Amino acid sequence: MTTALEAPDGADTAWPGPRPGADPLPGRLDRWLAARGAELVSIRRHIHAHPEPSHSEFETAALIVRELEVAGLAPRLMPRGNGVICDIGEGDRVIAFRADIDALPLQDLKDVPYRSTVDELAHACGHDVHTTVMLGTALALAQLHEQGQLPGRIRMLFQPAEEAIPSGAPEVIAAGGLKDVAAIYGLHCYPQLPSGLVGVRSGPFTAAADTVEVKLSGPGGHTARPHLTADLVHALGRVIVDVPALLDRRMDPRAGVSMVWGAVHAGQAFNAIPGSGEVRGTVRILNRDAWREAPELITKLIRDVVAATGAEVEVNYRRGVPPVINDRMANAVVAGAAGAALGADRVVEAELSMGGEDFSFYLEHVPGAMIRLGTGVPGSDKRLDLHRGNFDVDESCIGHGVRVMVHTALAALATGEF
Repeated sequence: MTTALEAPDGADTAWPGPRPGADPLPGRLDRWLAARGAELVSIRRHIHAHPEPSHSEFETAALIVRELEVAGLAPRLMPRGNGVICDIGEGDRVIAFRADIDALPLQDLKDVPYRSTVDELAHACGHDVHTTVMLGTALALAQLHEQGQLPGRIRMLFQPAEEAIPSGAPEVIAAGGLKDVAAIYGLHCYPQLPSGLVGVRSGPFTAAADTVEVKLSGPGGHTARPHLTADLVHALGRVIVDVPALLDRRMDPRAGVSMVWGAVHAGQAFNAIPGSGEVRGTVRILNRDAWREAPELITKLIRDVVAATGAEVEVNYRRGVPPVINDRMANAVVAGAAGAALGADRVVEAELSMGGEDFSFYLEHVPGAMIRLGTGVPGSDKRLDLHRGNFDVDESCIGHGVRVMVHTALAALATGEF
């Protein structure tokens, strides 16, 4: 293929020197993006058209490596070859940036030239944009380093398997991704904000997301004689209704706990009590301490509720991801950088999300912050929400994301707080 970062004929893609009397970084970055913006859009479209599932992002990782090597960098593949780690610059203190690179198992429903070429697989969460923004950031920072204007070391983490459980962040950490890292930053597409805006928030940002599965069993029997068996459908109903209600009274309401069932299965015949049944759902929590306490408490509540029904119970509580808790100082750094890059009026307060994000695993080790990158088409009433087959973005968001991340890199290197 033609790589997305090959320059158009006659284009000067070298990092421009400062213009006399002007703030050097914003103007130079704008001119660099004017020359390379179309190429970044092209690479986003290539990734979008060629999505790869979680844990199998081999071609995407290889593309990232090729582009970074062309820029004179020395990226390294993760042990399984489906993720990339790359340092830019020099110094003992490292500021890290993370992009997730996997796609979702959804059909791409858009009628566009860059529609997914893989059946039942699509970049419906914007990871193609995340990857392209961070790749563009890496290329810009590499040119700054070549000119002796990068005052430290930046590490780019192109992470596999954000959409899977187990997810890829622990693999990146195990591969040395956080070695010497003082702080880490990430971004996520947000179609509710128009392109050109970013959302920032200190403290809780996204929720922990766990799954719970409850399996009940009993001898089964005739619906005319429920007293001779364990009425599993009734027992499941008790679990579905009583456990979330009890949980609301047993955990601090300020912890932001949400338990919602998504699937229930039991029986076939209207006049037969089944011998087995199950219910599955999610537990989402905004508070880190409450998240750590949840498995033991929820398991006990389920067992206590089922005990009165006579059914046998098996509880499988599965950890997903911790909550994303943005560090106050890191959030201040990225908020200030976003204001410098786009204008203070383009930085807004981000809403809390009960969705899960495995960026949280990094924040268990080092301070950092995630922001929301506006991707909505200004003035459009077309709803292009995440995790939908028609999801798409205003591609001008790529340039805005690069601006914010380059400014954040320099601001984070300059601060002594980490």
